[in-house]
Amino acid sequence: MAAESAAFTPLTLPVLPLDDEVVLPGMVVPLDLNDADVRAAVEAAQAAARSEPGKPKVLLVPRVDGTYAGTGVLGTVEQVGRLADGDPGALIRGRGRVKIGAGTTGPGAALWVEGTRIDESTPDPLPGHVTDLVKEYKALATAWLRKRGAWQVVDRVQAIDDVSALADNSGYSPFLTTEQKVELLETADPVARLKLATQQLRDHLAEQEVAETIAKDVQEGVDKQQREFLLRRQLEAVRKELRELNGENSKDAAEESDDYRARVEAADLPEKVREAALKEVDKLERSSDQSPEGSWIRTWLDTVLELPWNERTEDAYDIQGAKAVLDAEHSGLEDVKERITEYLAVRKRRADRGLGVVGGRRGGAVLALVGPPGVGKTSLGESVAHAMGRKFVRVALGGVRDEAEIRGHRRTYVGALPGRIVRAIKEAGSMNPVVLLDEIDKVGSDFRGDPAAALLEVLDPAQNHTFRDHYLEVELDLSDVVFLATANVLEAIPEALLDRMELVRLDGYTEDEKVVIARDHLLPRQLERAGLAADEVTLDESALRKLAGEYTREAGVRTLERSIARLLRKVAAQHELGERELPVTLTDADLRSLIGRPHHVPESAQDPAERRTAVPGVATGLAVTGAGGDVLFVEASLADPETGGAGLTLTGQLGDVMKESAQIALSFLRSHGAELELPVADLKDRGVHIHFPAGAVPKDGPSAGITMTTALASLLSGRLVRTDVAMTGEVSLTGRVLPIGGVKQKLLAAHRAGVTTVIIPKRNEPDLDDVPAEVLDTLDVHTVTDVRQVLELALAPATREAAPEVPAAA
Repeated sequence: MAAESAAFTPLTLPVLPLDDEVVLPGMVVPLDLNDADVRAAVEAAQAAARSEPGKPKVLLVPRVDGTYAGTGVLGTVEQVGRLADGDPGALIRGRGRVKIGAGTTGPGAALWVEGTRIDESTPDPLPGHVTDLVKEYKALATAWLRKRGAWQVVDRVQAIDDVSALADNSGYSPFLTTEQKVELLETADPVARLKLATQQLRDHLAEQEVAETIAKDVQEGVDKQQREFLLRRQLEAVRKELRELNGENSKDAAEESDDYRARVEAADLPEKVREAALKEVDKLERSSDQSPEGSWIRTWLDTVLELPWNERTEDAYDIQGAKAVLDAEHSGLEDVKERITEYLAVRKRRADRGLGVVGGRRGGAVLALVGPPGVGKTSLGESVAHAMGRKFVRVALGGVRDEAEIRGHRRTYVGALPGRIVRAIKEAGSMNPVVLLDEIDKVGSDFRGDPAAALLEVLDPAQNHTFRDHYLEVELDLSDVVFLATANVLEAIPEALLDRMELVRLDGYTEDEKVVIARDHLLPRQLERAGLAADEVTLDESALRKLAGEYTREAGVRTLERSIARLLRKVAAQHELGERELPVTLTDADLRSLIGRPHHVPESAQDPAERRTAVPGVATGLAVTGAGGDVLFVEASLADPETGGAGLTLTGQLGDVMKESAQIALSFLRSHGAELELPVADLKDRGVHIHFPAGAVPKDGPSAGITMTTALASLLSGRLVRTDVAMTGEVSLTGRVLPIGGVKQKLLAAHRAGVTTVIIPKRNEPDLDDVPAEVLDTLDVHTVTDVRQVLELALAPATREAAPEVPAAA
């Protein structure tokens, strides 16, 4: 703010208050003398002017909310007379800023104050930045005045050269608030005041430009809607004239397809679904063509009308025929085939006695087929549908992470669809298909929800007769649907979901079953794919048995089918090259020349010196993996007392449970070593290393306890573990052998590996009823209760007195 100038003498002036108004120097304003404050100030100024030369002077002071500003404007009364409306008034011109001081006395009823004029002079010539500021303000003011059409004012603004006068000229701007004008009044420095006025004008122009853009967009949208409405009405009028001209009374195909009310009333819908559909039709009729809700309602109605609400296929209640179909299409899998036969038998009896529907629910079934890959879980679903005479739909759940994939999306979302269950019903075309939920253990969860949780209502026989999809929002009866779920790993299925399903385990095939499957199913299919006739290539049973036993080692038959396909491709290629004549019969002796050497030779068939158990400290265990049962070797070694410290080292990607089993095995041998005649003193000073080969594969579970105990006992005693022995079971600190799971899969794995003697816990003896008889006939199964019995059965007679100094290879 500029300093007060000594050139100006103090003034004593009557105050003319301005309520919510501001007058800047240079402005000429008319004031109504009917206002008592205005009349008192003018009369006091006129009385004082009689004794002084010049026009009457007043001090124009803004009064905002009853508070006077600290700076006023010296004004001269130019004329007193009548205003345009006939009321008495005075014309006052602002002359300059006055710094208000203390109050004083004077003639009349007005308030008198002392004040000092403020110096508002600017340097001459003006600095360059001030000149640029003057040009910018004039340009902005000219642009604003031209938009308002005030062309006569433009020349007046351009003619102002004084910086202070140019800044005060903005006081005429109607867009400035009282606070902004007071700020201009109290800014004494002309350059600073001009900067402030320029910024205020610039901000106003920017706001005005935005407002004009919005108004233009709105107007364009309104014009477009009006034009579209007019064109549609014209199109309807043209169509009406054409129908009348051609004598057509009915609507054309496009309009008839849009007549959803007629379609809903003609459709065979359940009562509640019909009511919901008619409500949506009412909304559609009330909505405009431009409304996005119209397309949502049409899509929803199309989906509802396409669902087979009352379509059902008749079940084939020929129980003998259904069993024959299952036996013809699948060898083995007796548990599953028995369960389907039981289901059909119960439904037949319920239908015969008029108990088809009880409590709104029908007799659906939910079966979970759990087993290793390649045992026929997925293909079994088609066989079940075939046996029951129903439609079959497969729903792949592997990798699904969005809950809306099961329950559907809300209709308000763009691209909303019903869930996979509703889409499967729609695809099947009936309300009672066989739905296969494939790979249910591969369902994931993330920020979009948990699909497994959404399946709880679908697979609950007590709830799924009133299933609600988020998209449909009407009840859908799933109680007559037969759901088959497949999984490889039982532990990956949530407990709550598993509780709603009936578990059927498929533990894999025996070698005899694989031969039958290969002969009756795989070979004919691969002959056709290889372009060979059934009488051109014959595989002897010895060849199939060797393929199943030595070229593949799996619970299922996928690799076996690939081996047969590879064998047939070789024969077809050799025939095309002229190297082999057809027809031909292949035996086990021909396999090596066609597809190479066997990949899986049983341990018992190897040279005794090359077997893994040829050195002390190696035992054979049995385990269950996602691919079925498998044979697992356990290797143990003792560190040199001079180079290695005491302690237990475990390698092979072991889980916490398996690590605890190793600790228990070591603790048992330390506490009972004397009883077992083992040199347990070595365990105190030498480190023990237990290794499970195939270290890249994570391993966990409680069934390797006796295997690790046997390996350590073999290492300490120097006695070899018998090659033909495999074992499974958990061990306690007291030496008790505790039960485990997966006995059937483990015995099938031992059978495939050529093991003849198997040791299992005594409490697992009832599980032997599930093992095929042909497998039990080839195995010598020992049930034990104590680890001492395990050592007696598994360890060969001692050949030397001390434990070996060289540890077994890890």
